[in-house]
Amino acid sequence: MLSRLSRPKAVALCALPVVALLATAAFAPLPFAVAQPGMTANVLGENKGAPVITISGAPTRTTKGQLRMTTIVATGPDVRVHLGDVIDGWNRTDRAVMPRDAVYPSGDNLEEIERHNTEQMKQSQDAATRAALTYLKLSDKDVKVTLKLADVGGPSAGLLFTLGIIDKLRGDGHGGDLTGGRTVAGTGTIDASGRVGAVGGVALKTQAAYRDGASVFLVPRAECTDAKAELPKGLRLVPVTTLKSAVDALVSLEKGKGVPSC
Repeated sequence: MLSRLSRPKAVALCALPVVALLATAAFAPLPFAVAQPGMTANVLGENKGAPVITISGAPTRTTKGQLRMTTIVATGPDVRVHLGDVIDGWNRTDRAVMPRDAVYPSGDNLEEIERHNTEQMKQSQDAATRAALTYLKLSDKDVKVTLKLADVGGPSAGLLFTLGIIDKLRGDGHGGDLTGGRTVAGTGTIDASGRVGAVGGVALKTQAAYRDGASVFLVPRAECTDAKAELPKGLRLVPVTTLKSAVDALVSLEKGKGVPSC
């Protein structure tokens, strides 16, 4: 024999599974990482007491201004991220919730991740050196470039490394600084031919750049929309697709000419 439940009892009974699911979600680890603006470093200067760029085999310039590479900091692959962390990240402009696999594509093992990031950084540095010397029509048999940036991995500093090498060797090509004396920040991978590639976390990187005094931010053109999402007031976005477009934009800024914008 079946009996009919009253409406309040029926609603309460149906709500039980939902409450149970929410309770489970609140305490269960979720496959996300929470990221925030990280450190920046002036590639024309020193990092932890050592020059970021060292060049031999060619005369170098004394530079003014700064070229700051930017980073994000994310919770580690072994950190348990819960629903409360995700909701908090969604509600803050200085946090981003990202799929953990997007942040750590090489797996959950810390040793493997560090090795992967170190390899990517080394490949990025090699490509940056080749791109810069090719742009300047210099031979890597005569000019030796050493890049050193402690505790930073991945390929996203490639563009800034390349610009730093060019500024130290040639500047703007007319006796001036490539930066025009400004603090310029940015992000982007680079290959040996000078093509600039997209990276992740640009909205957080613009915040790190502004925090550390940048007035101009170079961004891969494909990521203009992301970069504008939480853009600090007073930070100018300059989209680039190649090394040449980045150099041309900086020279135009120095001369007070118009440059592309996002």
